[in-house]
Amino acid sequence: MANGEDTRETKTEAANGNRRRAGLVIGVAAIVIIAGGVLFWRYSAVRVATDDAQIDGHILPLAARVSGTIQEVHAQDNQFISAGTLLVQIDPTDYKVALARAEAELAAATAGAQGARTSVPMTSTTATGDVETAESDVASAAARLRMAQARVKETEAKATRATQDLERMKTLVAKDEVSRQEYDAAVMTAEAARAEHEGAVAQGRDAEAGVRGAQAKRTQAATGTEQVAIMRSKAAGAEAQVAQARAMVERARLDLEHTSVKAPVSGVVSKKTVEQGQIVQPGQPLMAIVPLDDIWVTANFKENELRDIRPGQPVNIKVDAYGRDYKGKVDSIAAATGARFSLLPPENATGNYVKVVQRVPVKITFESGQDPDHLLRPGMSVVPTVRTK
Repeated sequence: MANGEDTRETKTEAANGNRRRAGLVIGVAAIVIIAGGVLFWRYSAVRVATDDAQIDGHILPLAARVSGTIQEVHAQDNQFISAGTLLVQIDPTDYKVALARAEAELAAATAGAQGARTSVPMTSTTATGDVETAESDVASAAARLRMAQARVKETEAKATRATQDLERMKTLVAKDEVSRQEYDAAVMTAEAARAEHEGAVAQGRDAEAGVRGAQAKRTQAATGTEQVAIMRSKAAGAEAQVAQARAMVERARLDLEHTSVKAPVSGVVSKKTVEQGQIVQPGQPLMAIVPLDDIWVTANFKENELRDIRPGQPVNIKVDAYGRDYKGKVDSIAAATGARFSLLPPENATGNYVKVVQRVPVKITFESGQDPDHLLRPGMSVVPTVRTK
C-alpha cells in the first residue's frame, strides 16, 4: 500500500511539474509573440513597402538621318559601347560629291558678291563725276548761248546800220552826189552785214541746242543715284546668294557627317535591326541604346501610403533577380495616378461608382557606386522599402 501511494504522489508531482513547464513555455511564447508584434509594429510604423515596382531607365533609339546603303555595322546586340563609338557607316560617296558641289557654288557666289560690292563705289564715283561734268557742260553751253545772243544783237545792229547806209546811198547815187563805186561798196557792206547776222542767228540756234543737250545730259546724269541704288540692290542679292550657298554647304556637310552614326551616350546596344548592305531611309530605326549609368526605380504606392512619403527619404531596394539590397532615396512623386496616364483612363458612370484604391508612381534614385558591373537592367522587379521616420 505504501508503494502505491508513493507512486501516485510521484505521478502527481510529475504532472504538476509538466503543467508548470507548459505554463512557462506558453508564457515565454506569449512574451515572444507580444515582443515580436511590438517590434514588427514599430518597424512597420516607420516604413512603407510595395512589390509593385520596377527599375526604369532611358532607352535612346537611333535612326538613320540620311538615306543610303549600309557599308559597315560595328555593334551587336547586348554589346556595351562608349559614347562617340562609330556604330553604323552609311556609304558617303554621294554626300561627298554633294559637298564638293555646294562648296563650288559657294565659291562662285562669293566671287559674284565681291564683284557686286566693288561695282557699288565705282558706280557711285562715276555717277558723281557724270553729274559734275553735266553741270559744267550746262554752264558752258549757257555761256556760249549768251555769247551767241550778244553776237546776234551785235550783227543785227550792224546789218541795220548797213541797210540804212545803203538807203542813203541810193538817194545820193541817184543825184550823182556819190560815185557808183561807193554805192557798190555800200551794197556789199549791207549784204555782208546781213550774212554775218544770219550766221550769228544760226550760231545762236546751235548754242540753244547745245544748252538743251547739256541739260538732257545733266538729267541723265542725275539718274546715277538710282543706278547706285540698283547696284547696291544687286550687291545685296549677291550677298543673299552667298548666304544661301553657305547654308547649302552646311547642309551638305551635316548630311556627310550623318552618314556616320555614332553612340550619343555610353550604354548597351539593344533591338539592332540594321545589317550590312541594307538600304535605309531617313527616320528608319537602326538600334537602341540603354544607358545603364542613369537608372531609377518607379514604385507604385497606394494613395493611402503616400501620407508620410517625402522626397529625400532613404529607401532600401531589394532586387528580385539578385536577391540583394541597394540603397536609394525618394526623388519625386508623380503629378497624377497611374490610371490618369493610361491609354484609356477609367470613367465611372453615375450610379455605378466603385471606390478603388489608386496607385501613384514614386521615383526612387539609386545611390552612386553600387552597380559598377552594370547588373541592373530597366524592367527588373524590385521591392522598395521607404523609411518615413
